[in-house]
Amino acid sequence: MPEITRRKAVTVKIGNVRVGSDAPVVVQSMTNTDTADVESSVQQIAALARAGSEMVRVTVNNDEAAKALPYIVEGIRAKGWETPIIGDFHYNGHQLLAKYPACAEALAKYRINPGNCSIGRKDDDNFRTMIEVAVKHQKPVRIGVNWGSLDQALLTKMMDENSRSATPLPARDVMLETMVRSALDNAEAAQRYGLRPDQIILSAKVSGVNDLIDVYTELASRTNLALHLGLTEAGMGMKGVVASTAGLAPLLLKGIGDTIRVSLTPTPGGDRSEEVRCAQQILQTLSIRSFSPQVTSCPGCGRTTSTYFQMLAEQVQNYITTSMPDWKVKYPGVEEMKLAVMGCIVNGPGESKHANIGISLPGTFEEPKAPVYIDGKLAMTLKGDHIVDEFKVILDDYVKSHYGKAQVEELISA
Repeated sequence: MPEITRRKAVTVKIGNVRVGSDAPVVVQSMTNTDTADVESSVQQIAALARAGSEMVRVTVNNDEAAKALPYIVEGIRAKGWETPIIGDFHYNGHQLLAKYPACAEALAKYRINPGNCSIGRKDDDNFRTMIEVAVKHQKPVRIGVNWGSLDQALLTKMMDENSRSATPLPARDVMLETMVRSALDNAEAAQRYGLRPDQIILSAKVSGVNDLIDVYTELASRTNLALHLGLTEAGMGMKGVVASTAGLAPLLLKGIGDTIRVSLTPTPGGDRSEEVRCAQQILQTLSIRSFSPQVTSCPGCGRTTSTYFQMLAEQVQNYITTSMPDWKVKYPGVEEMKLAVMGCIVNGPGESKHANIGISLPGTFEEPKAPVYIDGKLAMTLKGDHIVDEFKVILDDYVKSHYGKAQVEELISA
């Protein structure tokens, strides 16, 4: 696969995380707890961090939330996580940041939506206040333009100008250009008020895939500031996953995007970490970053009327998911490992040979044995009722012998 050439963006440091240019594309997420509930917020942030979220954003919408922030950050640090916590501010951010300096200091970054902080209504005093607080505490800022809360004065002005043009553009094009202009104009204003380019990240989020691709392509062509990507409301379940993938992939393949979020609507009581795993999978599928061993498994057909290989694929995937928090500490590099769990002899042996570890289970009417390939060579054949457990042992042994400390000691001794 051709190497992706990343757009050369200004590098921004957010806590212990670097964003932009040669830094890896960063995965971030957002809590949906009441920020004033310190314990619930700490637990969810820790779960998101454990899933691999490298930054976590929280709503700061009232006095109680602002008061809680220092305790939330303290609670996360007590659990051993250095994950940067980002404050999401809208209508009253200027008041909260000025009123609660402990909150302003505890946060690693502020997210400001220009359309929701008086921009274009009378003056930019509220926006300026937030930027000045960021300058005082030396915090980076994401200027996050959103089509659902766009600067209406700027949009009206540009729509009026377009209507008077000899060759007026479609309303959609004017709206997207307004978003780009709003992001760039506010970035310039932030710099006038004291922020440096290496303290600014821009976003221009929409909910339509084609709109997302077009607005970020244009924005990337007109600035070298770091960019955060994501559909503003991706949706629930498969719709959200497919829409996010369809929108983010073309941009990422063009080297556009320095941080990403997949904004999935969770089921009631559902796992918020799913959006983290989805973002990771997008990056890994595009060969941009590796987060976890990948399992190749076939969809099944009339040759595989047994569901055994499906059960094995599911159990292996679940085993990897639960093992990764420990593996990534003990066995660096394990995220590059590739597995294959195949259902019959048609593609089974071939796919298995291309994986680090592959198993080809017997299809319908095939001989009841499961050949296991390790690094392209037939290593053993499993039979009987304990194939799942035996395959997990093989997987564990491979991880321990090929990655991390064991691998380093082996290289030294050689």
